[in-house]
Amino acid sequence: MIRLDLETRRDFPILDRIVNGRPLVYLDSAASSQKPRSVIDAMSRYYEQSHANVHRSIHTLGEEATELYELARDRVQRFIGAGRREEIIFTRGTTDGVSLVAETLGRTLTTGDEIVVTEMEHHSNLIPWQLAARLCGAVIRAIPVLDDGRLDLDAFDRLLGERTRVVAFTHVSNVLGTINPVPEICQRARAAGATTVVDGAQAAPHVPLDVSALGCDFYAFSAHKMLGPTGIGVLWGRHETLDRLEPGRGGSEMIKEVWIDRAEWNDLPWRFEPGTPPIAEATGLTAAIEYLEKVGMERVNEHERALAQQALDELTEIPDVTVWGPPRGIDRGAVVSFSVRGLHPHDVAALLDAEGIAVRAGHHCAQPLMRRCGIVGTVRASFSVYTSPDDVSAFAHAVAGLRTAL
Repeated sequence: MIRLDLETRRDFPILDRIVNGRPLVYLDSAASSQKPRSVIDAMSRYYEQSHANVHRSIHTLGEEATELYELARDRVQRFIGAGRREEIIFTRGTTDGVSLVAETLGRTLTTGDEIVVTEMEHHSNLIPWQLAARLCGAVIRAIPVLDDGRLDLDAFDRLLGERTRVVAFTHVSNVLGTINPVPEICQRARAAGATTVVDGAQAAPHVPLDVSALGCDFYAFSAHKMLGPTGIGVLWGRHETLDRLEPGRGGSEMIKEVWIDRAEWNDLPWRFEPGTPPIAEATGLTAAIEYLEKVGMERVNEHERALAQQALDELTEIPDVTVWGPPRGIDRGAVVSFSVRGLHPHDVAALLDAEGIAVRAGHHCAQPLMRRCGIVGTVRASFSVYTSPDDVSAFAHAVAGLRTAL
């Protein structure tokens, strides 16, 4: 079988760029992936040929735009294994999706109820719950992270109780690369009567998904991390759970009928999609999904796991480098975070950028995890369908050369 990156790299025009006199090595896909030509073309074609507002228009352009927008919903349903298209809600991204759930579920919580999160959460899966807890008087508790980067599930069992109402956690850590056992966590949470909310931002672009089989109640992810455009994301919600929630945001499209003092809500999914939606972005998301499906998510997962293992192997051989997260032999996602003794993460990123290598540096919107690890931040390399083994080798070679800066 042909190596995946040899098939895909030509589809990403930005990879032809020269940065600081060097060919671009882009290892920041966990922050935002690059876009294939098919996504760029799909959005341009929409604006050139079919742009209009959706659902309420009866003219040709409006009908075409509506068809394109709702086609995206069907594509997402198939891509993630959702049982019904009504379970697919379009949002602005993962942060917006989690916030939507926190706003609506927060109205059902009372003083003393408990929200369980983890020490490895991105701030996007912490702050919305803090805001909800502040309004209703709920208490937030966190599952600890073990020294090997995995969650302490024994401690999770001790945290679960009769007041546990929500368990919110990430599928894959954006820092450690830890792949959490979603079905197991959801099963334990459900036995305690809790609603489960999964941040899938670092999983949806990389692994085959079947949300119906995961056992969660909500699953959120972003298009821009999975070869699609910025400004659109997906919140999947189990139909029976969504249907009993009142919308947290008001506006057009989410209503059937309005009086001065009351309104009747629209059906799912439009009940949770107020205002003019991201129509062009939805066409881009459709193109991104079609690209990933053509490649095959099993191949995507296999390719990126091999790159992560290669990076792990090469970095652990470099003196003064500490790699964070699960060690070799434990499956991890498409990110590898590390520290270089004597160098601040920002300095490492700047030195690598001078070599044309783009990585992420800082606390990665996970400050509680940084405190747990006793560090101010890390450097993170992350991979996608267009990343090559040569990219990883060039990166590791550049990191090894940083010892001269110590």
